Amino acid sequence: MNNVYQKVLEFKNKYSRTIAWRLKKHSDIILKHLNPDETIKYVFCGQKNDKFYDFTTTCVIALTNKRILIGQKRVLYGYALNSITPDLYNDMQIYEGLIWGKLVIDTVKEKIIITNLSKKALTEIETEISSFMMEEKLKYKNFKG
Repeated sequence: MNNVYQKVLEFKNKYSRTIAWRLKKHSDIILKHLNPDETIKYVFCGQKNDKFYDFTTTCVIALTNKRILIGQKRVLYGYALNSITPDLYNDMQIYEGLIWGKLVIDTVKEKIIITNLSKKALTEIETEISSFMMEEKLKYKNFKG
């Protein structure tokens, strides 16, 4: 059992109202694209779409010591992977709805929307991502200037 899968199972058990499945397959995509010097800091799951009623686009999101990886194993064949490095990260919004929450990660090129997150998980997700990005952007800024 890989480290990504273990951590996403811990998240799913802690926040069981989050809608996600095929977590092992999605975790394998993340693991496949980890660089040798990367370590996993935080993992969660959700739906990568902008519609709360679409339950077919489950993904696993991993925060490493270098970037954010979003892995999705497609049902029939292939997969999709998004990589967000600190220099491409702009902003993040959290929305709490009646039943679930939503996370919007704004990057230089696009907005990535993760829906159907447990409302109780929103503060933990926001804290983990924003803490990491603030720390990394500071390093990047100091390195560049």
